[in-house]
Amino acid sequence: MLLEPLVRARHSVSMYARDTASIATPIGTVTVLGTADWITAVTIGPVDAAPSASDSPAVDEALRQLAAYFDGTLTHFDLPLAPSPTARGGTLREAIVAIGYGETATYGTLARAIGSSPRAIGQACARNPFPILVPCHRVLGAGGVLGAYSAGEGPHTKSRLLDLERHQGVLL
Repeated sequence: MLLEPLVRARHSVSMYARDTASIATPIGTVTVLGTADWITAVTIGPVDAAPSASDSPAVDEALRQLAAYFDGTLTHFDLPLAPSPTARGGTLREAIVAIGYGETATYGTLARAIGSSPRAIGQACARNPFPILVPCHRVLGAGGVLGAYSAGEGPHTKSRLLDLERHQGVLL
């Protein structure tokens, strides 16, 4: 197949110069993936993973802002996130980002605010490649039920992030 090498060449890792780095946090090791210009993903892994450095300015800045978030000195991220693949996904992402530090919103309330459905909000959270940065942990079920969380250890990680913001909000 002649097309196969062309497809691989167009999507090669070196073409995009991807970089990965991580820091230890109270919820586990947070790893940031990206290029020199964009953050492409964030993952939350086990606490025992070793922190690592980056050569990418965007990844370095993400690590700096995440460290400040966990220190309680940053409440809003300002990072170049890779664009959403769809306009609708971008709208859902913006709605989630608009939930302030230490605040929460239900899937239903958020959906009504942007003319969407709670299911669409839930799917956006489940597919969120930027946990913490796009704060799906601030989205709750009806009546304030914790609900699911797709990063780290699931609802346990979600609860710890909400507790972190509540406690730091009291101290600020």
